[in-house]
Amino acid sequence: MKLAEALQLRTGLQKRINQLSSRLCNNATVQEGEKPAEDPAALMEEYEDCVAQLEGLIARINRTNSETRTESGTLTELLARRDCLKLRLQTYHDFLASASSLTRRATRSEIRILSTIPVPEYQKKSDVLSRRLREVDNAIQSANWSTELL
Repeated sequence: MKLAEALQLRTGLQKRINQLSSRLCNNATVQEGEKPAEDPAALMEEYEDCVAQLEGLIARINRTNSETRTESGTLTELLARRDCLKLRLQTYHDFLASASSLTRRATRSEIRILSTIPVPEYQKKSDVLSRRLREVDNAIQSANWSTELL
């Protein structure tokens, strides 16, 4: 199984676990004399099975990520780089949105609001971060589809 397939399977298991958790809560209590719509014991058994599968799959994915080398380092290193690039990019976007939203004045006597930074310069930095994020993400995706799960 390719790493990308394992990641898709992980997502499916996580969704299934969330659904089962919700169904368990929905069937935890009933009115006296009534039966639950679904058997909580059977739901709990399926839930525990899915969690066990997920635990094993996550361990295999993490092992594969840490042992798979690319031109830019291990997959684990690329994932960390991608997460930090996303964090930086979000901060730049928020910062630029704040710096770019200047208040319009109706009269000359109103207080002027000015940006504290050169917006075009920071926008260029944001564009560079966006490009680097795309490149890292492409490297990760390429490795995911060419790497066998350990």
